[in-house]
Amino acid sequence: MGSQGDTRIRWSPLCSTTRPCPGGGLPRRFSENSSRVWQDGSAIPNPCFSPALPRGQFHLMQGGGAASVRVFQTLSDSDDDNDSAWEGRLGDQYKPPVDLTPDTRDLECNEIKTRIQLATGRLGSGRDDRSFPRLLCQRERGLCHNGSFSPGECSRMVSHFLPNRLAFTDSYAQKAFCGIYSRDGQLFMSACQDQRIRLYDCTYGAFRKFRSIKARDVGWSILDVAFTPDGAHFLYSSWSDYIHICNIYGESDTHTALDLRPDERRFAVFSLAVSSDGREVLGGANYGCVYVFDMEQNKRTLKIEAHEDDVNAVAFADSSSHILFSGGDDAICKVWDRRTMREDDPRPVGILAGHQDGITFIDSKGDARYLISNSKDQTIKLWDMRRFSGSEGLEASRQAVTQQNWDYRWQQVPKKARRKSRLPGDTSLMTYRGHGVLHTLIRCRFSPAHSTGQQYIYSGCSTGKVVVYDLLSGLIVKKLINHTACVRDVSWHPYEAKIVSSSWDGNIWLWEYHQTEYDEDDLGDPRQFPPARTPQHRSSGASDQ
Repeated sequence: MGSQGDTRIRWSPLCSTTRPCPGGGLPRRFSENSSRVWQDGSAIPNPCFSPALPRGQFHLMQGGGAASVRVFQTLSDSDDDNDSAWEGRLGDQYKPPVDLTPDTRDLECNEIKTRIQLATGRLGSGRDDRSFPRLLCQRERGLCHNGSFSPGECSRMVSHFLPNRLAFTDSYAQKAFCGIYSRDGQLFMSACQDQRIRLYDCTYGAFRKFRSIKARDVGWSILDVAFTPDGAHFLYSSWSDYIHICNIYGESDTHTALDLRPDERRFAVFSLAVSSDGREVLGGANYGCVYVFDMEQNKRTLKIEAHEDDVNAVAFADSSSHILFSGGDDAICKVWDRRTMREDDPRPVGILAGHQDGITFIDSKGDARYLISNSKDQTIKLWDMRRFSGSEGLEASRQAVTQQNWDYRWQQVPKKARRKSRLPGDTSLMTYRGHGVLHTLIRCRFSPAHSTGQQYIYSGCSTGKVVVYDLLSGLIVKKLINHTACVRDVSWHPYEAKIVSSSWDGNIWLWEYHQTEYDEDDLGDPRQFPPARTPQHRSSGASDQ
């Protein structure tokens, strides 16, 4: 980073302008990513040095005794496009602050509490009793509906069987960036910095690699992947003008390039989403734009200037694919109606403000109402679409982003960012603290509806963990540890108690439940229940060779 005598000038104002700076060859926006010297060595035009610039940084570096001054440009603080950034190893020993007393006041009076309690069989019970033996006793006494557990009670029992032990690993030579299960849970797809996409067969409890596909036109790394709704194809994006779609089955690989026709010279799609009918593909890209590609017409149909900085996350709200979400480095989450989106008037339905730094990922609950967002301010926030933010919240988030002068990719989290604070006008229902968001766009998700009733929120972590939160209490209920670099992506099997973590240490790990001994709290009174045998663990997929 330079000699001891280096001189550095940094600033980070927020930008609302979208026009290129005069002088040629300059990008429309700047933010804090890969350091580069100007290709032509020319001076930076004065109009670029304006308080209207977006958050970012320039480094004036003058080595001891050096006659020349090197100006480093920072283009995007999303996912870097070279390996000069911090490798995500755990040498910094950052310990994310854990909130032991989350503020649940807004959540307590919101409908989501009733929904989660209903989905987990807790609605109407006098207390939150999850004793496994007591549930079994109630069933044997005929107190369960139709003599069996309801779906809610089954979800309630899952809390006793959260994944806790490593069952399978696969190792790559480079960083694992993405890893997701298909909608039916029969496939798992992993994307790595080595430009390969690996597919695993997960049927009948297996986890067997059956295909490895070389991606096309990859700049630095594959950044995001998505399955098509029919499960026959997948899409991937990178630092490229194209999103690619490829077949999963068949003797040969057929890659089709979807040209987004960007106006910028350096272009990347950080986030992908596919509509439920498979017709439209959303792409969240740098320079603040959201792209819509129509698969039937085979062309880009929309380019929306959605945010004041890079768009790191896009997602559909539900299976209708009419409502969509976007989030970016401006710390704002925006809600859009696909039926009214226009390039000449990019007006969202509403905004959700409260984060103090850029948003890295968005996941929808799937009910067109609730969503969560992960952020570089080291928090996850739960949102209700019926509680949009006003001008006060928008301005507070803008000011908070403007005051951020650190680079989350390789610097330590500032002390002020670790403090528990809430911005004026923050309309989020809940804030979850206890995981780290450094180095890359770390993902968070709702746990599956079928097996857990969506009672959990889980996230990757820059400290090499998978962190699982209880949605209603905000407390951490499980940590899966031992990765030696940040966990960028996490995926929970839609029907089974299995979680896969994808890490920058080059490993994907499959976690399953394994019980070695019973806790006294789970057993209850030993005089009422006979001793139980320890269940035998069955390994899922001994080999993928």
